[in-house]
Amino acid sequence: MDQQVEAKEIEEVCARLAERFPTLDKETIEDVVRIAHSEMTGNIRDYVPVLVEHKARERLTAIAAHDEDESVPSGHES
Repeated sequence: MDQQVEAKEIEEVCARLAERFPTLDKETIEDVVRIAHSEMTGNIRDYVPVLVEHKARERLTAIAAHDEDESVPSGHES
């Protein structure tokens, strides 16, 4: 896969994940995608955007769940 094509597809991954995780800020999504992308080091690049999206989506799901847990009050206030 051409590097420019891969970069464009990674940008599209960021856009799709931003739609899927509207409560997370853009910088968090971009950081997670960048980290996932940096972990893809093999020579065959054809499936890199798909793999990056999958890995980033899993991590963002965990972040969103953690943020949601923190925003829900626990127990009774005294």
